[in-house]
Amino acid sequence: MKIQGIIKGNTIELSDVVLDKIVLPDGVKISIEIPDDLIIKRPKWQEWESIIGLWKDDPEIDEIFDIIDQGRHQDLGREVNLD
Repeated sequence: MKIQGIIKGNTIELSDVVLDKIVLPDGVKISIEIPDDLIIKRPKWQEWESIIGLWKDDPEIDEIFDIIDQGRHQDLGREVNLD
């Protein structure tokens, strides 16, 4: 049987029409199917925390960023044709 409801905070509110037709004893386990396209994904901070600050104590990091910075500011020039 499929039953529809509305999420309100951490509660699923089922329609009154459905509840009048179904009698289930307390403690009965039910399954709820939620379509994947409705689920809002939250970042998994445990995964992020494992890489945040990973290079903090790397002695080569300053040199790596200096090389990146030099490449960003390097003037490669380009041909300009005013004809």
